[in-house]
Amino acid sequence: MSEVTAYVPKFPEVEVELTGEDGNAFAILGRVSKALKRAGVEKSDIDEFMAEAMNGDYEHLLQTVMATVAVA
Repeated sequence: MSEVTAYVPKFPEVEVELTGEDGNAFAILGRVSKALKRAGVEKSDIDEFMAEAMNGDYEHLLQTVMATVAVA
């Protein structure tokens, strides 16, 4: 049985709804980057998120999102 690792996202105050939404990678990137901008996160942090999120497959994208914002 695999373990589930719980962690606190880098920006836990930023909540992004992913359930029931378009699962398209570009839509997810857009949704998260907009939420980060609305929360006043610095552009350098948003750029870092985008670069990391796009540096792998879809699973890596989701893991990066969950490590960055609170996912609802």
